[in-house]
Amino acid sequence: VQLQASGGGSVQAGGSMTLSCTVTGIMFSHYTMNWFRQAPGKQRELVSSISPGGSTNYTDAVKERFTISRDNYRDTVSLQMNTLKPEDAAVYYCSTRHRGREYWGRGTQVTVSS
Repeated sequence: VQLQASGGGSVQAGGSMTLSCTVTGIMFSHYTMNWFRQAPGKQRELVSSISPGGSTNYTDAVKERFTISRDNYRDTVSLQMNTLKPEDAAVYYCSTRHRGREYWGRGTQVTVSS
């Protein structure tokens, strides 16, 4: 199982950014996909998840600003981030659980300048 994330970078507060994560090695459409983030000195936190059926969950801090989506034809999960705040700055990771083990993509850095 491999997860390849892309799309990080730097943006000014109030701006937008989209992260993507392409997955190989599993039947992507059968799996819940997650986005986590970890800011310096903080624990990794779950930002959003999307079920195989498309049900979504968001942590309160990003509700109404972030949108998770999946493309089961391209085996890709995306995170559209709008109205970014300095506190959204972190390394973002995509993940999924397969056979009892959590698989992680390499993190992608999101920097938000005020």
